[in-house]
Amino acid sequence: MYAHHIFVCTNQKSGVGDDVAKTFKKELKKQDLKKLLSGGKKRKNRVQTTGCLDVCKHCKKGNGAAVVFYPENIWYGDVLPKDVADIVAEHLGEGRPVQRLRLE
Repeated sequence: MYAHHIFVCTNQKSGVGDDVAKTFKKELKKQDLKKLLSGGKKRKNRVQTTGCLDVCKHCKKGNGAAVVFYPENIWYGDVLPKDVADIVAEHLGEGRPVQRLRLE
């Protein structure tokens, strides 16, 4: 079971989604948040690339990638690799979504 399943849209021609997904994987390891102890059980945070998430103005037509976190159903838009460290630290580390990138 996953603590968080992070889907990153890779439907942009620029390839930014692939870069964002790779950066998420690196940051999870760097910030020691790849595996969490929750309720006495280890639970992983999983990053997965996906096709269109249907928020194209924040992804395919924007500068960055769309990202969605489950199970919380928190959406981010226009995410660039430089934003990932903040999302990992704040959202996963502190339990607070990063408001400046959040989609409603």
